Amino acid sequence: MDSPSGEAPPHNPSEPPSTTTNSPTVTVTTAPPEGSSPPPPQPSAPPSRYESQKRRDWNTFLQYLQNHKPPLTLARCSGAHVIEFLKYLDQFGKTKVHVSGCPYFGHPNPPAPCACPLKQAWGSLDALIGRLRAAYEENGGRPESNPFGAKAVRIYLREVREGQAKARGIPYEKKKRKRSAVTVSAVSSSGGGNDNSGGGDGGGGGGGSSSNASLTSTTTTTPSIVTTTTTTL
Repeated sequence: MDSPSGEAPPHNPSEPPSTTTNSPTVTVTTAPPEGSSPPPPQPSAPPSRYESQKRRDWNTFLQYLQNHKPPLTLARCSGAHVIEFLKYLDQFGKTKVHVSGCPYFGHPNPPAPCACPLKQAWGSLDALIGRLRAAYEENGGRPESNPFGAKAVRIYLREVREGQAKARGIPYEKKKRKRSAVTVSAVSSSGGGNDNSGGGDGGGGGGGSSSNASLTSTTTTTPSIVTTTTTTL
């Protein structure tokens, strides 16, 4: 039977209800504010103690050149100026260096104080020259014109080392390099003769025996001790 006009058709229980949901779509776009700068880069690792000391030494030397009379430029600096700089630093030294007329000259442990001057120790000056030599080239200097590597500077440092060794009674000995241990292995083998015996009519059979001996020799060499171990297997 037809349904009356204008009425909704009856719902069939066997069919699922139809559900339609319309949800709005929202798009969020975040733009950086105008005139803002990008985030700062990650901070670099702090310089090492050596790099910090090298920078301070370099700045001290540049200040010395500015205060020099007459003022000096880095391009005109020579080995003689470097030696003057090292002598200038002696006034800030803390190492007692006895003069030849002092009763404690050559005494490593003086029992009483004396009026001998304080100077920079040779080891401190040698390390300082090494840092300044590297800083000179890092700041655009050419290796062949490096005043800190001049022959006159090396001679001066050697004289300071020898003079302080005599005055303080403390010789500066170079560290001896240890030779690496050397191990030598030799293996020798020797064979024995054959021992034949025969029996019966018209023929003989032979049997043989051989003996092999292995000899291993190990030699270890050290700077002052030589040890040889022989093992027979």
